[in-house]
Amino acid sequence: MSDAFMTLIAIMIAAVLILFPLMSMADRTDDISEITVQTATTEFVDKVKTTGKITVDSYNEFASTLATTGNTYDIEMQIQHLDENPGVKVTQADVTKIGENLYYNEYTSQIEERLHNDKRIALKEGDIFSVTVKNTNKTIAEMLRGFFYSISGDDTYQISGRHAGTVSVNGASK
Repeated sequence: MSDAFMTLIAIMIAAVLILFPLMSMADRTDDISEITVQTATTEFVDKVKTTGKITVDSYNEFASTLATTGNTYDIEMQIQHLDENPGVKVTQADVTKIGENLYYNEYTSQIEERLHNDKRIALKEGDIFSVTVKNTNKTIAEMLRGFFYSISGDDTYQISGRHAGTVSVNGASK
């Protein structure tokens, strides 16, 4: 009886000693994926800011870089277009003044539709472009954490990236 009990204890200790390094490696993999996602998001937004345009090729390159992590992602984009006529209803029409600039928004589905139809979107100086990326699948680290800590919920995400900036040049027209 004592030998069977000691064997059972040894098996449980061995299982715990194997699972903690596995959890640690899974967490490191998620950390690397998050760094990759944040870097790709920053590079994509910065490219749009400095060129003044979003192209199908740059968007596909961005999505391909995200796919290299082995996860699936929800990509949310937003363009805040600077109103070309901000001084219509005011007496001072200086677009450099704070508080007088008006923006209208364009969101992911509209952006993707325009990219599909026109192959590019030209932006102008002063437009604001932002991208938010969140993983949609459960990573191995999330599954292990859920198993050990009984964490539940489908609205959680482990890997994300976010970046935004103001366009500094006018994108060339077709």
